[in-house]
Amino acid sequence: MHEHSLYTTNDAAKYLGVSSSFLAKARISGNPAIPFTRIGAAIRYRKSDLDSFISANMKTAASAA
Repeated sequence: MHEHSLYTTNDAAKYLGVSSSFLAKARISGNPAIPFTRIGAAIRYRKSDLDSFISANMKTAASAA
């Protein structure tokens, strides 16, 4: 997908390797804070936001404990 493409919840979940229910719970609780947008009734995620979330949550072996 293009860098500025908008992912559906299912596509974003596949990209992150999590379930779509995980993303739904994150939207409600704000934890973890994964940016999303609402277009009408549709929820969408930008690839760049997903990549930023991944980068911000990278752990090294020493910091994983």
